[in-house]
Amino acid sequence: MRKEQTSIPTSKVQRASKFLKTGAKVGGNYIKHYSKKIFDSELSRDELDADNAEDIYESLSELKGSALKVAQMLSMDKNMLPTAYQDKFTMSQYSAPPLSYPLVVKTFKKYLDKSPDQLFENFTTQAVNAASIGQVHKAELDGKELAVKIQYPGVADSISSDLKMVRPIAARMLSINTSELEQYIGEVESKLIEETDYQLELKRSIEITAECAHLEGLKFPNYYPELSSERILVMDWIDGKHIKEWLETNPSQELRNEIGQSLWDFYDHQIHNLKQVHADPHPGNFLITEDNQLGIIDFGCVKEIPLDFYEQYFQLMHSDVLNPDYDIESLFLELGFLTESDTQKEKDFFVSIFKEMIEMLGRPFRVEHFDFGDDEYFKQIFEIGDRVSKMKEIRNSKSARGNRHGLYVNRTYFGLYNLLNQLQAEIKTGSESLVLS
Repeated sequence: MRKEQTSIPTSKVQRASKFLKTGAKVGGNYIKHYSKKIFDSELSRDELDADNAEDIYESLSELKGSALKVAQMLSMDKNMLPTAYQDKFTMSQYSAPPLSYPLVVKTFKKYLDKSPDQLFENFTTQAVNAASIGQVHKAELDGKELAVKIQYPGVADSISSDLKMVRPIAARMLSINTSELEQYIGEVESKLIEETDYQLELKRSIEITAECAHLEGLKFPNYYPELSSERILVMDWIDGKHIKEWLETNPSQELRNEIGQSLWDFYDHQIHNLKQVHADPHPGNFLITEDNQLGIIDFGCVKEIPLDFYEQYFQLMHSDVLNPDYDIESLFLELGFLTESDTQKEKDFFVSIFKEMIEMLGRPFRVEHFDFGDDEYFKQIFEIGDRVSKMKEIRNSKSARGNRHGLYVNRTYFGLYNLLNQLQAEIKTGSESLVLS
């Protein structure tokens, strides 16, 4: 656990000052890089990326909140960031600097009118886990072990202003056009506002866990409304190992397949039957218990999927979409991959690129079983993503490509695929909810 923070900048002036200082550091790193490049034309960006990643992460981890959450999200997408950023920002999933205990007590007294010691028989004064929006403490009450999630002060109030300030940094890191960035940031902002509402999370957690209770191999905590508030959430403590730790115990292929199947079925049921989904599939949100069940411990980020978008999106997974006589252009227009103002040359280009991508990403849906341990498959995905991100037609496009609802659905599947690849799992993927050709 990292050194505790005794305060968080909460005013707009304090937070803006921190962002400006970070921007100045990043600018200095670029000056240093290009000064060196004068004497060494072959100099790579590796050192520049490492310096920027260090400076940006240190700043965001002190600010907490939405900016750090965006960093966490970007670290999951291996096509969006250089390796230095991925490695550094991944830390935000587990090891952001936690708040000191006096600040925790202050939060309890503000929202529940009592200190932790007055509510629980035992309460850890140090956080056992600290992430972007809140930290978790372990408590005991009436013979039960509990997980107590406490939101950082000022996070909810600073979302909009933080995201405005993080735009220039994000644009520079991602090298994407303004229209794409605005669509991305706008959807992220709406989800982050929801994610800071622990009463909403409590409601969704209870509803979704009840709807998924029949699925095999999953373990969900019970939730305690009487001990929770809009900034404090209390649930059962689940003992278990994160996926990386569990894999270090060298589990059998059969066990890895079972965990992978439980993970796939969990998402499959939510998306195709509930039309809402746990849209934050990073490793920190899952635990594997001693009896090899998959524990789901966080429903802060849930994406509700509109029916019209759902029907259009999953049409992309049908095999007939790839046939030459399929009217793919109309479907791409509905989904926002194409625009009415595109020239025929632009349409032909984007149709070709997006068909290549959906052929690759939709493969698991077009077969009964899929081996996510096939590293060559993921290598091809990353190569396509890297190639597409460098195309001038993509970078210079005046319109955002895609549907805002697709941002979190795509992110969910990308995270799910990555988790299944970590598990090296081979699973049944043919969805009964999709009529595939």
